[in-house]
Amino acid sequence: MKIIAIAAALALIVPGIMPGAARAQDQDKDKKEETQRKEGNLDKAGKIATQPARDVGLDKEEIPPVLVKAVENPYAAPPSRSCKGLNASMGELNAVLGDDFTVGAQANENRTGKIATAVGKTVVNSLIPFRGLVREISGAAPAERRLQAAVTAGIARRGYLRGMAASKGCKVTG
Repeated sequence: MKIIAIAAALALIVPGIMPGAARAQDQDKDKKEETQRKEGNLDKAGKIATQPARDVGLDKEEIPPVLVKAVENPYAAPPSRSCKGLNASMGELNAVLGDDFTVGAQANENRTGKIATAVGKTVVNSLIPFRGLVREISGAAPAERRLQAAVTAGIARRGYLRGMAASKGCKVTG
């Protein structure tokens, strides 16, 4: 009886020891991933549908302030060199860039989703004749290049901050 009571207590304290707890955690994780995937698909569909408006310069994407600062100097000293401060700075970048690459993470490629996205982009982008020229004249292409440069600077900044955190022995949370 004591062994059963100890096992039950451990199952409550350390999830994953008992098979039922592990299954419940896996189900919660699967539900969360499914929700994120659906939200991502809706975002992609929205971006595809509004592409013609961006091509003619009607719908411009603003560069987030954190990326504007990164463009100015991606290797500037962070406001705080404490572990908490470095993680906060990386968190700001993660909020606009998405999660950073992590060692050992597996890429889940959704081939059907990628094909659907490619078809959608092709159809929508074919609506504007001479699309490349229109994008240059409207300013959409230079604006996109500025955005991509800002994203690249943001990725460099995040790597710089991650390196600083690693050299200090910080536990990186993002």
